[in-house]
Amino acid sequence: ARRAGDFPSRSCGPRSAMTTIGDLPEDVLVELLSLLPVRDLLRTCRLVCTQWRYVVDLTTLWKRKCQRDGFYRQNLDRSISDWRIFYMLCHLKRNLIKNPSAEENFQHWTLDDNEGDEWKIEDLPGAHGNDMPDPTVHKYFVTSYGPCFKSQLITLKKEGYWNQLMDEKRPEITVKDWYAARFDCGCRYELTVRLLSKDYIVLEEFHPEPVVIEQWSDAKWREISHTFQNYPAGVRYIWFQHGGQDTQYWAGWYGIRVTNSSITIGPQT
Repeated sequence: ARRAGDFPSRSCGPRSAMTTIGDLPEDVLVELLSLLPVRDLLRTCRLVCTQWRYVVDLTTLWKRKCQRDGFYRQNLDRSISDWRIFYMLCHLKRNLIKNPSAEENFQHWTLDDNEGDEWKIEDLPGAHGNDMPDPTVHKYFVTSYGPCFKSQLITLKKEGYWNQLMDEKRPEITVKDWYAARFDCGCRYELTVRLLSKDYIVLEEFHPEPVVIEQWSDAKWREISHTFQNYPAGVRYIWFQHGGQDTQYWAGWYGIRVTNSSITIGPQT
């Protein structure tokens, strides 16, 4: 194996000992710099010198970071036009909905409508209900006989998604929600998701027809999903609202049950 001092120096001739890290061959420098966090690469390393800026901007460096973090798939080679952005989107990707499964009571949720006997939290599977397909989910929110709706407003900049990224790259925004009825009561479920401008103008909206579940259903949990693509520039916020009520006006909590909501941004890896 070659030792560090065996690499030829770029500045002092082919047989001189290496004097600085800048004398390393490009592939070795790529390997070393790919170990560093994004923030250090862009805010520090890229400003060191012309050579480092060139290396930090190389496709091979960002592809190597994708390999290190498990984001790389060989079948992506032809479809990825910017590996730096691809890496950043994969690195940022997570559920932007906070407290999606009622583990923190109603924290992070705004209760827009709270009628009947109001929103309540119950443990799965609940009376006349079923367990979720995801065994890590243990609780759900349940509605009453009056309209019950709750929402979250996501500020994209606070979550790491800067304006230029959203406007130029338009990364996919995927929304998912899970809902179920009780076996013994009919209910109604609604979902609205809006992409909003800095002035809260609706740029795009997903608002499917309300789902009405009849009494004596199978009470199984169902997923609803939608992906926003090629939306207008200027998206700065995402507003998520869901809820409903029972359709038989029974006192208590016989309405729609919801849990495990999610909003994710970025490639479907």
